[in-house]
Amino acid sequence: MPKELRLPPFDLRLAMDTLASRDPRLAPLIATAAEFRIEVETAGADTPYEVLLESIAYQSISGKAAETIFNRVKTLGKNGHAPTPEQMLKIPTRSLRKAGLSGAKVLAMKDLAKKTLQGVVPSRAEAETLSDDQLVSRLISVRGVGAWTVEMFLIFRLGRPDVLPIHDLGVQKGFALTYNKRHIPKPKDLLKFGERWRPYRTVATWYLWRAVQQAPAQARKITPAPTKKPRPNRKNSRKSL
Repeated sequence: MPKELRLPPFDLRLAMDTLASRDPRLAPLIATAAEFRIEVETAGADTPYEVLLESIAYQSISGKAAETIFNRVKTLGKNGHAPTPEQMLKIPTRSLRKAGLSGAKVLAMKDLAKKTLQGVVPSRAEAETLSDDQLVSRLISVRGVGAWTVEMFLIFRLGRPDVLPIHDLGVQKGFALTYNKRHIPKPKDLLKFGERWRPYRTVATWYLWRAVQQAPAQARKITPAPTKKPRPNRKNSRKSL
């Protein structure tokens, strides 16, 4: 679908200046990398239901294959649009499977439709009024929807300024590159470190992604830290002899 890049709905210059003044490692990256923009589809998904429906279709398969499958799902709606929650609940499972969806994705889409009609999944207008934590809590209750999917919605659809996807591999690698770490950080350590970026963790996230783009060869060398093997209990070992 056609996409356009838009400025975020917050003071980007203030965010960039604040991060650069607080974090000397981010400052040169902010000065040289592409400026933060929110990528928005000019047509298509807009409501939380529509965004999550498409996200479920795209999970764990290539973009081209997912696009083909999701286009088939849309033919089950009306006028080329994805099925509404009411329509989704009425579509036979066999029709969705024939479109190319796995059984797990069919269950996820049905659960999404059900929770949208129940009001658990909010409308776009209601989503705008909810806090990040409230949205994450409500949306991850949908089968097959994880925190990362919701975080991407918060960043790229709602333009929230303070989202840090600590489990995102790109963010982890960008951190390791920017701060000269040999291994990617543990999510809890990244979360703790990222406190210095509040209230603009989304912008810091953007520039960590840019760090990976600027250094693709180095990024491939960064791996998780090796797990430490537990030391044998010598006392118990002697008893077992």
